[in-house]
Amino acid sequence: MSVIKIKQVRSAIKRPADQKATIKALGFRKLNQTIEKEATPQILGMVKKVQHLVQIVE
Repeated sequence: MSVIKIKQVRSAIKRPADQKATIKALGFRKLNQTIEKEATPQILGMVKKVQHLVQIVE
């Protein structure tokens, strides 16, 4: 599978608990952090759930 880079661009403060848990499960620890993940259906679903907090980096 391909690898995608994901960057957290907005804070998870004042967000519902499920969105905070998704950000944590993706592996984010601080704002503007960029991580690389395999583009599995599970990861893409998690990214879609918090798409307003993250950005796909090309």
